[in-house]
Amino acid sequence: MNITAFNFKTLMPELIMDALESVGLRIDSGLTALNSYENRVYQFLDEDRKRYVVKFYRPERWSAEQILEEHELSLGLDEAEIPVVPPMRINGSTLLNHEGFRFAVFPSVGGRQFEQDNDEQLEWVGRFIGRIHRHNGEKCFSFRPTISLEEYLYEPRRELEQSTLIAGKQKEAFLRAVDLLIAEVKLYWTEDWHPLRLHGDLHASNILWRDGPMFVDLDDARNGPAVQDLWMLLNGDRTEQQYQLSLLLDAYQEFMDFNPRELALMEPLRAMRMIYYLAWISRRWGDPAFPHSFPWMVDAGFWEQQTVIFTEQVKLLREPPLQLMPSY
Repeated sequence: MNITAFNFKTLMPELIMDALESVGLRIDSGLTALNSYENRVYQFLDEDRKRYVVKFYRPERWSAEQILEEHELSLGLDEAEIPVVPPMRINGSTLLNHEGFRFAVFPSVGGRQFEQDNDEQLEWVGRFIGRIHRHNGEKCFSFRPTISLEEYLYEPRRELEQSTLIAGKQKEAFLRAVDLLIAEVKLYWTEDWHPLRLHGDLHASNILWRDGPMFVDLDDARNGPAVQDLWMLLNGDRTEQQYQLSLLLDAYQEFMDFNPRELALMEPLRAMRMIYYLAWISRRWGDPAFPHSFPWMVDAGFWEQQTVIFTEQVKLLREPPLQLMPSY
């Protein structure tokens, strides 16, 4: 069957149960939807009262080869005793198919929320990111993308120009702010970095705490600079971010060298994510989950606010980057 004929509207509970039964798993109870917009993810108990998570991949987002590269990465990290949750091999494969949907099954793990303002936890996370990058530096993805201006700026700019979410009066001013931000990012963006296989979306919500960090959701894994897996863990004002960065990098460099020139990429990467995020929601607006979860996207005031935020980000790009502080 042609997968382009399918979307999540056809992913009903009966189909989910049939898909699981096709690989030998019978739901006893549960089938609870977990928080996920890009894919559809459900937790359930099987007949033996074991808890699992099943993830149905959004049709047409990733190819089978790209999904399998993500699986290979998480399996390799798990074998290296780095705390991730790899997919299960069922009938010899981690990537399963049913009625045109690709899916994977994972053991369900619990945990507390990572405390971003806890120095000890932040250092622990820094050590494991260093271990992850040391392991991942052995090779790059062949099928998954590398972070680029095309993916994170130019294509999103085209999407936002065509978006029907932005009212006519706001769109012109908003797009001017987008263009100014893109022009500024281009002045500071450099590709003078060694590409690594990255988690790619390593913010605090993708770290659980189970007597140590547990890294989850590698769905956005791609090649890119090491700093991409670090900057989203910083918060607060510049002084607070500098302190957090020092904790992270001191711990990180116990296992992996860090190129200090990459610190100049932090604000460009933040700006790229800001533009990409808005375009991503616009692109997915036909999925009923998105209007339900992001109702403010049709408010004129929201886009006026984004125009201001983008203008402020230009100023941040012009400030000196955070520094790698000496260790004593």
